[in-house]
Amino acid sequence: MLTQAQEAQVKKAVRDLLAKLKGELLVLDWKKRQTTRAAVKVGIETALDMDLPDAYDRALYARKSEAVFEHVFAIYESASSSVYSTG
Repeated sequence: MLTQAQEAQVKKAVRDLLAKLKGELLVLDWKKRQTTRAAVKVGIETALDMDLPDAYDRALYARKSEAVFEHVFAIYESASSSVYSTG
C-alpha cells in the first residue's frame, strides 16, 4: 500500500510522462516503425524508473512499464489523436 506522498509522486510521474509522450515521443505514425516504438517504450521505462517511488520493486516496475506501453500503443495514434480526444 502506498502512502499519500507516494500516491502523489505516482500521479506526478504519470502527468510528466504524458507530457513527454505528447511533446516528444508520439510522432506521426510512431507505431509503424520499430525505432519509434522502441523510443516510446524506452521513454516510458526511463520516466517511470526515475519518477516512481521506491515502493515499486524491479518486478512491479517492469509490469507497470509494460502495462503503460501496451496502453499507450492501444490508445494513442499520435500526440494529438487518442480515444480520449474530443471533437
